[in-house]
Amino acid sequence: MFMNFRRVRKCQFLQLIFMCCVFSTLILCWEQVEHHVVSHIKSYSYRYLINSYDFINKSFSVSREEATSFGSFPYLIDHKNTCREKDLLLLLFVKTSPENSVRRQAIRSTWGNQTYIKKELGVNVKVVFVMGVHPDGYKRGAIQKQLQDEDLIHRDLIQQDFLDTFHNLTVKLLLQFRWAHANCAHARFLMSADDDIFVHMPNLVRSLRQLSNQGVADLWVGHVHRGAPPIRRKNSKYYVPVQMYQWSSYPDYTAGAGYVVSRDVAAKIYQATLSLNASLHIDDVFMGMCAITVGVSPQEHVYFSGEGKAPYHPCIYEKMITSHGHADDIGYLWKVATAPEVNGVSSGFFGKLYCTAVKIRLLCWPSFTMTYSCKAAFS
Repeated sequence: MFMNFRRVRKCQFLQLIFMCCVFSTLILCWEQVEHHVVSHIKSYSYRYLINSYDFINKSFSVSREEATSFGSFPYLIDHKNTCREKDLLLLLFVKTSPENSVRRQAIRSTWGNQTYIKKELGVNVKVVFVMGVHPDGYKRGAIQKQLQDEDLIHRDLIQQDFLDTFHNLTVKLLLQFRWAHANCAHARFLMSADDDIFVHMPNLVRSLRQLSNQGVADLWVGHVHRGAPPIRRKNSKYYVPVQMYQWSSYPDYTAGAGYVVSRDVAAKIYQATLSLNASLHIDDVFMGMCAITVGVSPQEHVYFSGEGKAPYHPCIYEKMITSHGHADDIGYLWKVATAPEVNGVSSGFFGKLYCTAVKIRLLCWPSFTMTYSCKAAFS
């Protein structure tokens, strides 16, 4: 009897400690949790109940002169004759930073190898790297010299004289669409990607050729964010003050890590950049603002990545388009993702059944946080 009493007392004591820990955690985190929940409720209410973004035209419209001034930086490195081929399937901009030469070289030797693309895939694709100048004035001169030497070899850098920082990402977006309009408007598709993105070029080219043969128009495809709220926490790099954007929901947009637009959409976005205030530094959100003013909506593709790496498996490689977060392993992923044995891995009844089961395990379990949604398991 005495032992039972002690067990009960010990159990109650542990329960008390556990409850104290839970309540302490809630007290410490409640403000952040409450803010997160409330902001998403407001955002989704605006997106799906009100569903009107007329304020963009009203509040963000500026004169053509003012809109042009947001991206009017002189070119330090430029190649206006890059798109000399008449039949150009894709112009691919890689958003990079001046110091990321290793990443650029990894891309040139794998998925961005234009010789491989022409020889093995039979299409013309132009890959160019866009950037500003290094923000550290002490390092800028040496890095600029390295960039000039790099460009003498590869002839694929485009640089303007603005500070290459997170808060100038929208300036980099303006650079892409305005340079494309001036120098490569005949490309059938335009893609924008980060320099830590892996692009499965054979799958991308196959998809774009099919779309081109179908005469596709109004195409803007990627990993779509719908009803996303502005971040109001000042300690977040995505912080947007109310004075900059006062509404509770952003327009729908694709993740800036990687997306594709058709030639007609690229022209429309260019026109939109000549009429909107580009002070909002979240570039993919600004892209959504441009798109909504010209009547373009993003389309979800389950094999375009948002955040995080795609699972390493042949059943994933067979259909993947992009995967995010590959600063160091692009070479390895290129080797395994384009290996001959990947082709047809899901062919036949049993192959399809096997790959569906694998993708359900990799993409649909709550314990996994992956790049693709669960819907990709059934596509």
